Amino acid sequence: MSVAGEAVVVHSAPLLLPVSRPPIRDGAVAARDGRVLTTGTRRETLAAHPGAEEVRWPGVVVAGLVNAHTHLQFTRMAGVGARVYDTFEEWSDTFDEVYASMDGEDWAASTREGALLALRHGTTAVADVVTDLAALPVPAETGLAGVSYLEILGDDDREWARGGRARLTSTLGRLAAGDVPRGGGPWTARVGIAPHAPYTLDTAVLADLAGLMRAYGLRGHIHLQESAHEREFTVSGTGPLAALIRRIGLDFEILRAGGTGQGPADFLDGLGMLGPHCHVAHGVHLDAGERALLRARGVGVALCPRSNRTLGIDGPPVAALLEEGGMVAVGTDSLASSPSLDLLEDVRLLHALAREQGYRAADLARRLVEAATTGGARALGLAAGPGRIGSLDAGARCDFAVFDVDPGDPGDPDPYRTLIEDGPGQCVATVTGGVHTGLDRLANFTPEVPRGR
Repeated sequence: MSVAGEAVVVHSAPLLLPVSRPPIRDGAVAARDGRVLTTGTRRETLAAHPGAEEVRWPGVVVAGLVNAHTHLQFTRMAGVGARVYDTFEEWSDTFDEVYASMDGEDWAASTREGALLALRHGTTAVADVVTDLAALPVPAETGLAGVSYLEILGDDDREWARGGRARLTSTLGRLAAGDVPRGGGPWTARVGIAPHAPYTLDTAVLADLAGLMRAYGLRGHIHLQESAHEREFTVSGTGPLAALIRRIGLDFEILRAGGTGQGPADFLDGLGMLGPHCHVAHGVHLDAGERALLRARGVGVALCPRSNRTLGIDGPPVAALLEEGGMVAVGTDSLASSPSLDLLEDVRLLHALAREQGYRAADLARRLVEAATTGGARALGLAAGPGRIGSLDAGARCDFAVFDVDPGDPGDPDPYRTLIEDGPGQCVATVTGGVHTGLDRLANFTPEVPRGR
């Protein structure tokens, strides 16, 4: 029963996928002050909250999608992600060239365009990786939950000691004090640290960043095993990645020493990087031992299969990760490496990949929808406590997406598969913190791409 004077809104739909409980036909979620009160059938929910306003949605309502790896800042670099590359290194060279040409870009505006596109496709929370501080508060200002990660890359041990570390700790101090550029209003986003990758930072820098995460109580996020040549780089300090790093003028200890003899995951683990406070992106080339290590450390993996295809990379081992009980999440990466920010498109591709890789259990669609919701929430450390995300149960933040698809018959054995197969491109409403984001305004929204880029 609702408390007198407090407005309760009941959102109902032909099919409700709360994720935290089985699908509910003719289901509803009751919310107040941006939090979920109850979920159940429409009839029982309206009876429990007499006088509540009802909003009736079409099709399928699902707990808000969590994009567990993206760089919204690079939305205006969509031209880079509009083609397919032969190798990761070819894409990297193209990205660097275009990025260098965009000196003076309004990265906050680019991030805002990306945030609106994410909302347009049913995403309500993001793990957003940021290189420009002005972009940091933008996702939260648009209504997205999640974590904004400050990306660190390109520091060798000497430069880190000379000033890189001091700049980061100064920035963290400013953020803790609320001194951050923002468009107005309270800024409550969580902040994390994103060391870019094992091959773009010196060894002591990576170890120090791992320590700073723990000292400041911050989430961590790092690219791992995206390129096929990452293992060669950490084991022996050789290969195309080593050549790329030398070509851009970086002189890391791992190159001078001829490698560490360890694969990338073991290398990071030895530096204290891996733990339940951290999740990794891509994981395309994780072997069985590395997957076991991530499970033991409580590290989630954000899979971004469409980005992998753009970069000429094989799909991730999604079947093995699921069968072994790994913590799986889903990301789009940025428009600089992916054709869109529609997370369900990546879920649909993962479904096909898992079948190709031999996953035969009947629970595949359900587990992938869970990966795109609660899996992402777990990876970001936001799956528990008041205001949690990724599910629609009592006390969670009222985040959900509405997909105008046929909810199927009551006897449909797999409504999750219906969402995966028919849902991409069909989001008609997104609600964050109980507030409708007004996607009718965004129906024809496209990001600005400056001329000549």
